[in-house]
Amino acid sequence: MSTKDELLTSVLSLPAEERAEVARELLRSLDAPDESGDTESEWSRELDRRATDIREGLVETVPWDTAEQQLAGRLRHRR
Repeated sequence: MSTKDELLTSVLSLPAEERAEVARELLRSLDAPDESGDTESEWSRELDRRATDIREGLVETVPWDTAEQQLAGRLRHRR
């Protein structure tokens, strides 16, 4: 049995709350900042840019109900 398999067996034997904590930490490790710089500030700039585009009327917004229906339709076609 590999180390990974042993670790998985061990973690799966933990109570649900502890498994959830391990899962959160593993997911957090995958979301670690990349080496290229500050991801948070990059997202902040992107959000600012998009908000400016909306305020200046450069993009057409879609009501949530419409977007939800479109997304649901796309998901149905994928199945």
